[in-house]
Amino acid sequence: MKLIDVKTLELLYPKNFEKNLKGRRILFDDIEPLVQKLSLKFKKEILGYSENNIPIYKISVGTGKIKILVWSQMHGNESTGTKALFDLFNFFEKNNAELSEIITAILTNCTIQFIPLLNPDGAFKFTRENAHNIDLNRDAVTRKAKESNLLREVLEAFNPKFCFNLHDQRSIFNVEGTANPATISFLAPSEDVERTLTEGRKETMSVIVAMNELLHQVIPNQVGRYTDEFYPTATGDNFQKLGHNTILIEAGHYRDDYERDITRKYNFYALLQGIYFISAAKDYANYKPYYEIPNNDTKFLDIIYKNIKITENNRNQIVDIGIQLKFKVITNKLEMFKYIEKVGDLSDYYSYNYISAENLDIKELELSNS
Repeated sequence: MKLIDVKTLELLYPKNFEKNLKGRRILFDDIEPLVQKLSLKFKKEILGYSENNIPIYKISVGTGKIKILVWSQMHGNESTGTKALFDLFNFFEKNNAELSEIITAILTNCTIQFIPLLNPDGAFKFTRENAHNIDLNRDAVTRKAKESNLLREVLEAFNPKFCFNLHDQRSIFNVEGTANPATISFLAPSEDVERTLTEGRKETMSVIVAMNELLHQVIPNQVGRYTDEFYPTATGDNFQKLGHNTILIEAGHYRDDYERDITRKYNFYALLQGIYFISAAKDYANYKPYYEIPNNDTKFLDIIYKNIKITENNRNQIVDIGIQLKFKVITNKLEMFKYIEKVGDLSDYYSYNYISAENLDIKELELSNS
């Protein structure tokens, strides 16, 4: 298995970091000037328009026989993959001499099509769903959304061997058996209810194995794996069933990184390693270590208030309160707020932020569950 030298990646990444994309809310207006600046190495075109008539770009690079399709932000509020894509575009644009052989291998052996920001309407609202409240990742069968149809049209016209479906996951996910958040998680989707281990799934798993081996060098015990339960209407499951090996990358939490600008680095690493592995692979036989990646669990909380007094049914109780930090758009600005996720004995939950709350009144915490 060919792995990129991670020390070289660590040195080069700051040069490829797209400084014009930061934070959680990435909009069409943020990426449009960056698309226009791409060199002639890239082919760029407007694929179509969202329900609210915002352009959706398709960007192509490479001349090889292996076809790869990558899309980001099919959930509008999941922008880490979009930022990682523009870091990747910079990587291809710039003279990264130390890794020039890898760039050459990818662009010679692969043709890659990217759809950054598939759901610009959801990005504006900062919601998973599009303008008509359709979850594009559960619209692969009925295809009621314009954006879902655009994605399927590209799939059918391009006929990629591999797809990368880029998502974000909530900070509640930890790596099972550890106190660590799942900074990156993977999934090789099933093709049927029986979760049959087809040749296509083995190929998908082997790519994930390569990505995991690279990440293990930089974020050990912070990589998780989603359950491969079959979802009949999900994009990844349906694309895999159609013969397009689909790899889900889920970007999660890294300590104090609520803007996801550290996680994007590891998203970039995973994506680059996955594409490079595909470009150079002689076979896809090394799939079994996929099952050694720990499962995701849901026991990480952003804040845990310990031993706080609450009154319920006229009875005083001492409980722990677990907080997830969430986001919503208020007057066109993204605001973060505290949301009560768990109440009770949270001794088997994890956090980077424990607060002793014996002397606090719950009314002082400025919590919101709206």
